[in-house]
Amino acid sequence: MRAITIPEPGDADALVLADVPAPVAGPGQVLIDVVAAGVNRADLMQRMGFYPPPTGASELPGLEVSGRIAALGDGVDGWKVGDEVCALLDGGGYAEQAVAPATQLLPIPWGVSLEDAAGLPEVACTVWSNVFMTANIQPGQYLLVHGGSSGIGTMAIQLGKAVGAHVAVTAGSQAKLDVCRELGAEILVNYTEEDFVEQVRAQSNGHGADVILDNMGATYLARNVDALATAGRLVTIGLMGGRRAELDLGTLLAKRAAVIATSLRARPATEKAAIVAAVREHVWPLIESGDVRPVIHSLYPLAEASAAHREMEASTHIGKILLTT
Repeated sequence: MRAITIPEPGDADALVLADVPAPVAGPGQVLIDVVAAGVNRADLMQRMGFYPPPTGASELPGLEVSGRIAALGDGVDGWKVGDEVCALLDGGGYAEQAVAPATQLLPIPWGVSLEDAAGLPEVACTVWSNVFMTANIQPGQYLLVHGGSSGIGTMAIQLGKAVGAHVAVTAGSQAKLDVCRELGAEILVNYTEEDFVEQVRAQSNGHGADVILDNMGATYLARNVDALATAGRLVTIGLMGGRRAELDLGTLLAKRAAVIATSLRARPATEKAAIVAAVREHVWPLIESGDVRPVIHSLYPLAEASAAHREMEASTHIGKILLTT
């Protein structure tokens, strides 16, 4: 089969289309004929050599796909060959076929195309596990989402709005903020011109953010804590702004606040299964009702994966970038 490989770490041109052996579904797994695969920041990190796959996972990039089940491994119940699905993967999505644990499969939501569904598993699982299962956002609370126009950001805005939270976002252009507003964000901060701490405080009547979903890491750490409300929860899921920072613990103590760092890919299979099950129970009905939708920016053929990575690195996209087979 054809797949995108990474012979050596490097820039976008390090992605090479090659013929590789097709994967085989083992016990508890399914083989998927891939229709589309989502592109994620984690794929860029893996390409550069900074984010190796977990032990036992495919060396190929790609953490989410949509397609049709081609084969079932031993012990798989509830699915059949030919079912249209999307899946959260440990790796291997940039390929014509991929293997996924059956516990990480999701049906295609009603009203969503098979291609577009490839942009759902990673963002839905990331947002639900962090904002809801970990940070426990509640109706009426304030949720601050950094990078509101990203794939994760566009999902977080919609889910926050759907449960009755007040959503604040940061983004780097008016065009991106306009999309965030259309999706339900109420507080819009252009981080190139405004201080998000001041804006969130002012526009929440001094309350601050009850939950912050952060993809920046070090450069935003102290300011994020400043922006938190009393008993607020900062959840860091990315390190685009670096790994190391200094923090005044006195501020954290005074607010009785929490700083939490999580990742999705490295979680045990049992935790991923629980997250996927929760997404199917809570998020899928919102998608099928039209309250939440995938936001797809662009689609590239698998052979043009390098171009897809360059577009993501340029940060000009709004929503998800997909590869199609």
